[in-house]
Amino acid sequence: MAAKRVLIVHAHPEPRSFTASMKAEAEQQFRALGYEVRVSDLYAQGFNPVASAADFPDREEDYLVYAKEQRVAYANGTLPDDIRREVENVQWADLLVLNFPIFWFSVPAILKGWIDRVFLSGPFYGGMRFYDRGGLRGKKAWVTTTLGGRPHMFGEDAVHGRIDLLLSHLLRATLGYVGYEVYEPFFGYHVPYITPEQRTEVMEEFKSAIAGLDDRATLAMPSLDSFDELLYPKPAALAGA
Repeated sequence: MAAKRVLIVHAHPEPRSFTASMKAEAEQQFRALGYEVRVSDLYAQGFNPVASAADFPDREEDYLVYAKEQRVAYANGTLPDDIRREVENVQWADLLVLNFPIFWFSVPAILKGWIDRVFLSGPFYGGMRFYDRGGLRGKKAWVTTTLGGRPHMFGEDAVHGRIDLLLSHLLRATLGYVGYEVYEPFFGYHVPYITPEQRTEVMEEFKSAIAGLDDRATLAMPSLDSFDELLYPKPAALAGA
C-alpha cells in the first residue's frame, strides 16, 4: 500500500530558493495524489537545533546523558513542546521527506539538530532495535536535495567519490538505522549556476520522481538476522536461515 501521510521537513535559509520551490512543489504534488501532508519548515519555525540540558528541565540525573533523558522525558510526557510536535509528526507520517541543500557534503546544521533532538532514544531506537528492528520500521524516507556540484564530479572514480557514500551518515546511519526503508535520493545538481530553462528541467524531473515514487528503488540496508547476539556476522550457511 502506498504511503498516504507525508511529512516534509524543509531546511533552507532562503524562502525564494530553488530548494524551497521543490518543497512547495512536493507539497502540491503529494496533495494532488491524495496524500495528507504536513510540512516542518525549520528556518521559518525558528527551530532550535541545539541539543542541550535545557531540553530536560526535570532531569533524571545531574550528569547529562542525552539519550537517557530523552527516554525518560518521552515516557513521562515532559518533552519540550517543539520536540514533542516534531516527534508526533514523524510518528504520524508513513513517508518522511527531507528537503535541503547539501552543505559540506552533509545536511544544514538546523536539520542535523532536528535529527539530534527529534529522533528519540526509546521510541525510535535503542538496544538491539535498529535497522530492520528499528522503531520506525514499516515507514519510508526520501532525501530530496540540491547542490552546486555537477553530476560528473560524483561516482566511483570521480573527484568527490560516490555521493551515496558521502551521505551514508544520513541515508544509512540515521534513516536506515531507525528502521526506515530509504528511497534512492533525488539530486538537483549544479542548481545555483544553471539557466532558468535547466532549472525547469530539473523541476520536471522532480515532479516525475514524485509521481513514480512507489516504483523508485530503495537502498540496501543490513538485516540483524544476519548477525549474532554480539553483532558478529553469522556464518554464510546461517545467514539465510
